[in-house]
Amino acid sequence: QVQLVESGGGLVQPGGSLKLSCVTSGPIFGDSTRAWYRQAPGRQREMVAAINDGGDTRYLDSVKGRFTISRVDIRNTIYLQMNNLEPEDTAVYYCHVLCRASPTATDYRAYWGQGTQVTVSS
Repeated sequence: QVQLVESGGGLVQPGGSLKLSCVTSGPIFGDSTRAWYRQAPGRQREMVAAINDGGDTRYLDSVKGRFTISRVDIRNTIYLQMNNLEPEDTAVYYCHVLCRASPTATDYRAYWGQGTQVTVSS
């Protein structure tokens, strides 16, 4: 079973920065994608940034140029560096992993962290 634990959220002023971390434990089998999602009150959860095993990344249009996703596999950690934060970035941020159910499986499993609150306000 894969477990994800996020940290790094908090209150920051507009224009400020935060770095979120997500430590994973348990086996993550091949062909995986690691991602950050967010959910603001009254809104649907949306994907903010993702990175696959090949290092390819993709971002929500509104965060391009401001957010950077990275991974350090030796530390089992996924990061989200957030710069030039805006009040619209206020949300609960969730870590997400999608990977094969086993090394030889053709089906995939999705895992979620518990979320960390990011509030951007003056």
